[in-house]
Amino acid sequence: MLRFLTAGESHGRALGVIVEGLPAGLPVTVEDISAELARRRLGYGRGPRQRFERDELSLVGGVRHGRTLGGPVLIEIPNPEWPRWEQEMSPAPGTPSKRLTTPRPGHADLAAMQKYGFDDARDALERASARETAARVAAGTLAKLLLRRIGVEVISHVVAMGGVRAPAGVRPGPGDREAVDASPVRCFDPEASEAMVAEVKAAAKEGDSLGGVAEVVAYGVPVGLGSHVHWDRKLDALLAFALMSIQAIKAVEIGEGWDVAGRRGSQAHDPITWDAEAGTYRRTSSFAGGIEGGISNGEPIVARLAMKPLSTLNRPVLTTVDVETKEETVSFKERTDVTAVPAMGVVAEAMVALVLASEALRKFGGDSVAEFERNAAGYRASL
Repeated sequence: MLRFLTAGESHGRALGVIVEGLPAGLPVTVEDISAELARRRLGYGRGPRQRFERDELSLVGGVRHGRTLGGPVLIEIPNPEWPRWEQEMSPAPGTPSKRLTTPRPGHADLAAMQKYGFDDARDALERASARETAARVAAGTLAKLLLRRIGVEVISHVVAMGGVRAPAGVRPGPGDREAVDASPVRCFDPEASEAMVAEVKAAAKEGDSLGGVAEVVAYGVPVGLGSHVHWDRKLDALLAFALMSIQAIKAVEIGEGWDVAGRRGSQAHDPITWDAEAGTYRRTSSFAGGIEGGISNGEPIVARLAMKPLSTLNRPVLTTVDVETKEETVSFKERTDVTAVPAMGVVAEAMVALVLASEALRKFGGDSVAEFERNAAGYRASL
């Protein structure tokens, strides 16, 4: 199975991620990962940090001459702002120049301060920051490269922003990534894209923030990933766990989950047909989102995730309490975005890819990419 572990703080020296479980022989370059990290910086409504972040990374271990070696892969993403933050975030013994004592509502600040006994919100917020998702995207790039070896493509698009929703059923295909990324808000529908941009502008004018919904679609997923046997092997449960772990995500839906809950059973399930030409079973709808009984059924996997509006605002109005004086005040303002929903979709792609790659490795095994591909091809032929 595939495992990964991230390390580092938002304004620390660097982010790091270790990915363990990749088979040997997977072609990978710094450019592959850099391209995905650049996609994470996309999106109308992002803050000024995205203009100077370049995410220059290093493949520190596990890769030789452009191919994985079968051992853990270590990726480092330096922080270009480190010289400005070296004193404040130094790992050496000392004290910061200023403690943050006004935790922000909606952030991990206060709960983490209480949990770990911190008297400075920065001890919590630096790790809780969504900057950590850069490391996830780096790890997810490796998962995407592996999945492509067996014909699986993962793509995301924004389907709602604030009060604007894209038309139902408008969904990009596996070859539409560039078209989605060309939208300033990564929305596949041009009219909805324009309306979302207007929504972001209106929120920015008022110093406010916006949440939204992204949809992730995985094409080419073989039948049989996940399992009905154990609760922690169900594919939809694994996906929901992974997607809910993304900062600021408050809801996850597989297929037409919320809509199906209001239907009668006769109108809520995907009819099964036999495609004689392709020699395979097909579903004629996608209510289940490509997963039945915790197992992938061969149809595209569809998941949606909802991101709350960012609670760091350009116009600080959220009430909080100073943890030292216990006096009521407003939460402090760090540099922030109006919305990060477009970037969230790219992070969601990474998390879906990591789950699917892990389950594909569990299903097909293989110490080398060639063996992994042979096993997957043999399994598909047996169906």
